[in-house]
Amino acid sequence: MFYWIYDIPTWQLGALFAILFVGSTWLGILFLSPIFRLWFRAQEGINDLVGYALSAFGVFYGLLLGLLAVATYQNASSVDDTVAREAASLAALYRDVSAYPQPIRAELQTRLKDYTRFVIDKGWPAQRRGEVPKGGVQMMDEFQQTLTQFEPSTKGQEILHGEALRAYNDMILLRRLRINAVDSGIPGVMWYVVGVGAVINTLLILFFRMRMDIHLVIGGVLSFFVGVLIFLVAAMDHPFRGDVSVGPDAFELIYSSLMNR
Repeated sequence: MFYWIYDIPTWQLGALFAILFVGSTWLGILFLSPIFRLWFRAQEGINDLVGYALSAFGVFYGLLLGLLAVATYQNASSVDDTVAREAASLAALYRDVSAYPQPIRAELQTRLKDYTRFVIDKGWPAQRRGEVPKGGVQMMDEFQQTLTQFEPSTKGQEILHGEALRAYNDMILLRRLRINAVDSGIPGVMWYVVGVGAVINTLLILFFRMRMDIHLVIGGVLSFFVGVLIFLVAAMDHPFRGDVSVGPDAFELIYSSLMNR
């Protein structure tokens, strides 16, 4: 996978895909189609045969691209939901420890604030580069050590401590799911099939025998739409990369509205 494409703004990336697909088709029509016409000049009804082949191929290739688009959207939506739930569990944990007695309350609150800033300022940029953030595990281990050392002295503190531990476990589970999603994406072999299909689609368009201007228009429209579909799949493939990605908005909202007031 060419990860450098995620460093390009979305509108520029879409234009790049469109230019690449339309341009390659037009070049093929100008320079390769005349050769194909000589090759198939003895074949009657070549346009009908190519039309049938392109229709059959379009069904399977369109189905592949459609399924990939749905899969990438569902994956991005699932990751976004995981991030929102992780932030919600972090907020619940912060509210629970805010009811602890001093001085442990201040220590736990400070550790959660530092962890939240780490996720926003260091964790997310690393995820955008496809890297697993380092440092968060140690911060959570230190928080857990402080939390488990607390000994409830009343029934109310015992209930509160149990809820805090439950919220902490939920947050750790969701954090692990988020970390696992950093490398999620369409397998390379499927991208190979998509690329082969795009080449076949272009070749079938070149086989048509018609006026050059009409050929350019029809070929350009078909290749443009295929390019847009592939761009859509590529843009959503990795949930944390590019402009069309899951951001730390949920963590920033919690930090500004709950932890930093």
